[in-house]
Amino acid sequence: MGRDFENRKQAMFKRWDRMAKVFSRIAKDLTIAVKAGGPDPDSNPALRRVIQNARAANMPKDKVEAAIKRAAGQDAEDYQELVYEGYAPHGVAVLVTTATDNPTRTIANIRVHFNKGNGSLGTSGSVNYLFKRMGVFRIDAGGLDLEETELALIDHGLEDMEQAEGEKGETLLVARCDFNEFGSLQSGIETLGLEVVSAESEYVPLNTVQLDDAQVDDVLALVDRLEQDDDVQQVFHTLA
Repeated sequence: MGRDFENRKQAMFKRWDRMAKVFSRIAKDLTIAVKAGGPDPDSNPALRRVIQNARAANMPKDKVEAAIKRAAGQDAEDYQELVYEGYAPHGVAVLVTTATDNPTRTIANIRVHFNKGNGSLGTSGSVNYLFKRMGVFRIDAGGLDLEETELALIDHGLEDMEQAEGEKGETLLVARCDFNEFGSLQSGIETLGLEVVSAESEYVPLNTVQLDDAQVDDVLALVDRLEQDDDVQQVFHTLA
């Protein structure tokens, strides 16, 4: 019984850590969006997108409002969005997006993570060409027809759409567009009145690498190290 309790406690702490990390990432996204386009979501599509993501992550409304208020103040943090590239073990390419107020600290930490994870930090452009930057919208599929929705959004920059299962077992439509068409597709989705669960900029791999279970564990160990870093926003890779 003691071991079972300890396992449950550790699982609970891990969930709290993941939630805290997600909330921290969203708070940075809110700050960046407000600084770029102001605190009014009606006139700031980027801020609307982040608020949607906060809602999907169950971030409390008062925390979202407090983050927006801080971001609109004179003493708000000034984050730089930087992308780092490298290789995980077994030839898997990795892109790491960060939001940092201290690039010197961030690059030093990223290099340590790659080294300790048996990977290697690369130079700018070393693996970027293996990915395509895309806008990715996850939409509540309740009552929607995939084909009809796809046709309605093609004129707004939609490149492809598929069904997927969400974290809670719900059915989602995943809509992707070239990143330069992000605003157009977001506008089309809003015009149709679709319920957006999340909207992100993602680096989608053009090809993926198949590995055995042990090798996959090696790669994911590095990915986990990177994701736990406070400055890291997202980690993308070519692992299948």
